[in-house]
Amino acid sequence: MDEGYELQERRRANNATAHVEIAGTLGTGLFLGTGGAIRTAGPLGALIAFTLVGSVAYSSLCSLGEMTSLAPISGSFPHFASRWVDPALGFANYFFVRFHSVLYVPVEISGAQILISLWDSYHAAVYTVVICILICATNIFGVIYFGETEFAFSILKLVMITGLIIVGLVIDLGGAPNHQRLGFQYWKNPGIFAGPGLEPRYPALDNFLGILSVITQAAFAYQGMEIVAVAASETQNPRRNIAKAIRRVFYRILIFYILGVFIAGLIVPSNNKDLLMGTGFSAQSPFVIAMQISGIRVLPAVVNAGFIASAFSAGNSFLFCSSRILYGLALRKQAPRFLTICTKKGVPIMAVLCSSAFAFLSLMNISSGAETVFNWLQHLSVMGGFFGWLSINITYIFFYRGLKYQGIDRRKLHYWNPLQPWLSIWGLSWCILFILMNGYNVFWNFSASDFLTSYVNIPIFIGLFLLWKIMRSTVIWNLDEMDFTTGIPSIEETERPEIPPKGFWQHVAAVLF
Repeated sequence: MDEGYELQERRRANNATAHVEIAGTLGTGLFLGTGGAIRTAGPLGALIAFTLVGSVAYSSLCSLGEMTSLAPISGSFPHFASRWVDPALGFANYFFVRFHSVLYVPVEISGAQILISLWDSYHAAVYTVVICILICATNIFGVIYFGETEFAFSILKLVMITGLIIVGLVIDLGGAPNHQRLGFQYWKNPGIFAGPGLEPRYPALDNFLGILSVITQAAFAYQGMEIVAVAASETQNPRRNIAKAIRRVFYRILIFYILGVFIAGLIVPSNNKDLLMGTGFSAQSPFVIAMQISGIRVLPAVVNAGFIASAFSAGNSFLFCSSRILYGLALRKQAPRFLTICTKKGVPIMAVLCSSAFAFLSLMNISSGAETVFNWLQHLSVMGGFFGWLSINITYIFFYRGLKYQGIDRRKLHYWNPLQPWLSIWGLSWCILFILMNGYNVFWNFSASDFLTSYVNIPIFIGLFLLWKIMRSTVIWNLDEMDFTTGIPSIEETERPEIPPKGFWQHVAAVLF
């Protein structure tokens, strides 16, 4: 029954679901978090951090895309880890990915609520509950409505980030109402780098530590791209869609993230008093601050509304991702069986409801006393994302070796990358470093709570791995034991003939999406 529902939902899926990779998880991390990165590391320091983390995100997504191109099935990379490395790795990865995904939902909802408070700060709880209900309802209504909703939001966010980049260029070149040409003057004063002040006697070292300080902020903006592979199991033509999606993610990273951070560093100095305040998401938005400085009056309110829509969309996408991973793991008996219950339309209703319950953690941010706990959970979710990328790259290396040993030509897949396996080795190496150095500042000003927040993920992940390995007596799969066929639909079962675009606008949409 469960497999039937899975196939039924795939048949009902709209191709719009495959397009959410363009902007589905663009949210507060990119639009609002760049200000904090510029404040901490300076414009060039923030650019270096975002570029480095972007390369790791892209390498991880390329690895995941190739595996999904072979096996577009529910469960995504936790299942791949169980299938091609060790079931214990899949079990540990499931908890981390689940924790990471569901915690991003309340983080995005909190971002939306803070932005709304700029207009009405007296009904924060009401707005938070309304947003939670809307996000949950969108997912419960099914994958068809999810795809259509996210497609519309993706277009909105594409227009908004493109508009912000253009407005940033206009401000930098002196086209704003104050007619002040900025150029690279903020790169000269206060400078291209900033530091956390941990080593004031050694400015170069302090600047380097500033770059390390914003790795987590950059990761918060990038994490969630793996929803491309999760959504592939819900679409028609999943192999063709995943191939298109992965190829276009490179340009998304280059234009939206790296160019966006570069422009933001041109139009706001790293020592701007509003950036230094750091009170709420709005105070950290370099685009809004630059508009206010340059005398643009109406546009900041419009951008604020767009930020709210972006936060809603990102929360919606993360809830979709976490519920499908939970459903896929339940099918494979690594989560409670009742989570496989689906509606007649194929929606995994129990998995969606369980994931939706975490959205109401956003109410914690209303109380100042709970804000510390909430920030702690947010940091843990980012570290969980690092472990997700780590597991993806480990799994791909095993996957690559298994295909080669069994004589399966990966070049016949709908998507394969000629830079593999070096991309996965690059991503794996940096993920290990990110995990080890994310809490480096605790060794300058030691705090037990900060140390726990930064490094508690390591023993938890190892503990979960050993727990499942001991309980189920699992072993690492030998190369000749890896299963690349069972339960994987054939190309004829999933792919339909591609309909060529007709007319000008369909050709434009085919290029963009």
